[in-house]
Amino acid sequence: MLAVGVVVAILFCLLCGRFFYIQIFWQEELNYRALDQWTRELPLIAKRGTITDRNGVALADNRTVYTVYARSNAVKDKEAIATALAQALEMDRQTLYDKLIKKKASEVTLAKKVEKEQIEKLASLSLEGIYYSRDNERIYPKNDTLCQVLGFTSVDNVGTTGLEKYYDKLLSGKNGELLYETDLVGIELEDSVATYLPAEDGYNVELTVDYGIQEIVESALQKTVAEYAPVSAECIVLDVNTFEVLALANYPSYDLNEVPRNDMETLNKQSRNTLVCDIYEPGSTFKIITSAANVEESLKGNKNAFSVQHIFSSSRTRSVDGTRVKCWSNHSNGKHSNQTLADALNNSCNPCFTDIALSLGKETFYDYLSAFGFGAKTGIDYGGEGYGLLLPESAVRNCDLARIGFGQTIAVTGIQLACATASVVNGGYYYTPQLVKRIYADDGYVLEEREPELKNRTISEKASAILTEMLEGVVRDGSGKKAYIEGYRVGGKTGTAQKYENGRIAAGKYVSSFVGFFPADEPKYLALVIIDEPQGAYYGSVVAAPCAGEIFQGIISLKDILPRT
Repeated sequence: MLAVGVVVAILFCLLCGRFFYIQIFWQEELNYRALDQWTRELPLIAKRGTITDRNGVALADNRTVYTVYARSNAVKDKEAIATALAQALEMDRQTLYDKLIKKKASEVTLAKKVEKEQIEKLASLSLEGIYYSRDNERIYPKNDTLCQVLGFTSVDNVGTTGLEKYYDKLLSGKNGELLYETDLVGIELEDSVATYLPAEDGYNVELTVDYGIQEIVESALQKTVAEYAPVSAECIVLDVNTFEVLALANYPSYDLNEVPRNDMETLNKQSRNTLVCDIYEPGSTFKIITSAANVEESLKGNKNAFSVQHIFSSSRTRSVDGTRVKCWSNHSNGKHSNQTLADALNNSCNPCFTDIALSLGKETFYDYLSAFGFGAKTGIDYGGEGYGLLLPESAVRNCDLARIGFGQTIAVTGIQLACATASVVNGGYYYTPQLVKRIYADDGYVLEEREPELKNRTISEKASAILTEMLEGVVRDGSGKKAYIEGYRVGGKTGTAQKYENGRIAAGKYVSSFVGFFPADEPKYLALVIIDEPQGAYYGSVVAAPCAGEIFQGIISLKDILPRT
């Protein structure tokens, strides 16, 4: 009797435990299952959040369309209904009929992206078992503007690339439902009461981008492309003091309203944000970083650094580990004699920067490369950002270090170089670059408002001031003259890098670039222009610098910036 009593008690406890689990822990799922058994739902699609520029200009918006459904069990005369639907929706009758006779699904989708006029015709027919709900179609009012940044959505309005994908969870919202009481086969009950579960619309995203500056950039790139027929052309404009992206453009582009989904090769190529995701050899624009490291170390009293008054050897070649580094110029005009660091920047003389890199040494130079973010992601809010390509410090030979000093044997992303240069001229402050400024709801609720995020210091303010003045001299007196604007203080550096294919220099293929900023006395705007394989001319001073100058001139007009002396 005792044993029987113990067994009964254990069984009773197990039964009570099971009841407790069902009532408490399993309650939500069972309620959902029960609701699903005796109701049929009509989806209420949430409105996808809009994407605007910093001034409220719509870049990604929605257009109201409709989706038509049928509960095949509730459609009695399928042939007649198919005929009526075909006339109202302007669709093939047989296709609709085939969907109506499907027995595997209690509810079938008959048509998507149906216009309002067609829905009005359908509503007037009051067809039994036919329902419709509002849907959204993504539209891009500015067509190809910022196409690689914005990205696009799938046919089901799910973010596929770009910011549409990166912020998809916030933009998409949460769909609702309209529930109808039905019998076991899905036929709506008479006098049934509909239950309304409202959709939660997605959050809106406000970018740091200024559409006015974006237009200026795209116009300048189009002119450069028309003149030099390059493989690609890119430009990014940063706010020097916050690292907010004010404009970003890649050529070739495509219309976001007509995405070439049937040509995957073209789509993958044209939708790729190369300034963030791809790498290239920067060439002479990288001399800004080498110069900054040298000036900072000189101010710190490092005897291996050269002072700003130091006179570099006038020889046009250097021999390092059996390899020869030479200057682009033959030095016959005398300009490369008795060069200071400022002169070396003006003349873009490779051997001088070889001297700097070797003198600073691998350990010190690599400390600066790390501080300036090379070999690492910048942290920009965009998927697929590249790391760049930086040789491991332990594997670097003197000949490698020498070439890194003037922008070879290193590969960077456009966003890396733009941020590093901005840090050089803004006092040595390196921020996390941003594409999104604010995330908010239609009712005004602000989910997130982003402030500049300081990551680290790179150089001192004194070193920054020295470099800024030197780079202003490059535009005023050196290779960057074609970016000069009368009455305005512009600084910058040109770059011309040879391209490699299969480990060898590709004859006649170059990357022309220019990175510049203004006003030089109080830097605000920075632009990096990269032109890949221009035809006819290839020097950065000839191809990229004028493009940047036109962009700066456009910003001056747009923002009504007064001249400075």
